[in-house]
Amino acid sequence: MKKAIGIMAMVVSVTTLIMAGPSAPDSGAQTSGITTMGSGGSSSSNPVANYFENWFPRVTQIQSEQPHWVTPLVTVTPRLEEEYRYDQLWQTKESRVTVDNYGYNKGLEFIPFDPVEIIIGVPGYEEENTAPPQDGWADETFLLKYRILSANDQNGNYILTAFVGLSIPSGSDDFTSHHYDYTLTVAGGKGWGDFDVQSTLGYSEPSNGFVKTGTGNTLVSNTTFQYRIAKFFWPEVEANYTYWPSGEHEGLNQLLLTPALMIGRIPISGRVGVTCGLGCEIPVTDNPTIYRNVVFSARIPF
Repeated sequence: MKKAIGIMAMVVSVTTLIMAGPSAPDSGAQTSGITTMGSGGSSSSNPVANYFENWFPRVTQIQSEQPHWVTPLVTVTPRLEEEYRYDQLWQTKESRVTVDNYGYNKGLEFIPFDPVEIIIGVPGYEEENTAPPQDGWADETFLLKYRILSANDQNGNYILTAFVGLSIPSGSDDFTSHHYDYTLTVAGGKGWGDFDVQSTLGYSEPSNGFVKTGTGNTLVSNTTFQYRIAKFFWPEVEANYTYWPSGEHEGLNQLLLTPALMIGRIPISGRVGVTCGLGCEIPVTDNPTIYRNVVFSARIPF
């Protein structure tokens, strides 16, 4: 099964390479202004053909109007991105049960039009070393980003974005939540030279509401402090906070500190690049749900 998942990720990555256009903005570099579509536009009279033929020039223009930081390891960036992303988690729960998550519901991120991004998650495959061991697929997820305002590196270096998320109970019996889950999030960021702060604040509610035996509602806040060194290296520290006003963890809260190193965006060919990162979530509050969570992330921006 692990090999199958790896092959699936490879196929999607190769597909991304084939789709890639001639050029892309460097997400770790400074830009000097907005790139216009100019002569790259299509002369076709077919609006559908025009839409797809102008896809990459349009994306380049959209991304030129926002900061050019690297997406953090855990915190969802307020920036609009086009990439395929695969995450790997090695989690140890407080009970010392270990869970390996292949994919972690990351997947395809694309920008269909200004100022919107859509993320179609690929359900993660999980293996848990309980007795007997359990394994299976997680639920399907979707996320829509709407960029409210932004300025690139030369014009203020800030961004504000709203997210709407949906989780569908499509996973295996042992790993599905058995309920739809709806999430609303506001995200923002500000940069000062090579230093930036990216932060999110979100509220999640499952379709079973306030049932005490369920996962319950959650308030989640993630903040990343990030600094760029030598163009491609982005050491960072993230603070990942969760509060449960209802459900099985009612009244509890959890703060994880996540030191990490992101490397990217390293250009490969044309628009295609690679970004990767490694870090470890460590709880610093009482009664955490996990003991440790090692996270590896690989992305192919295009």
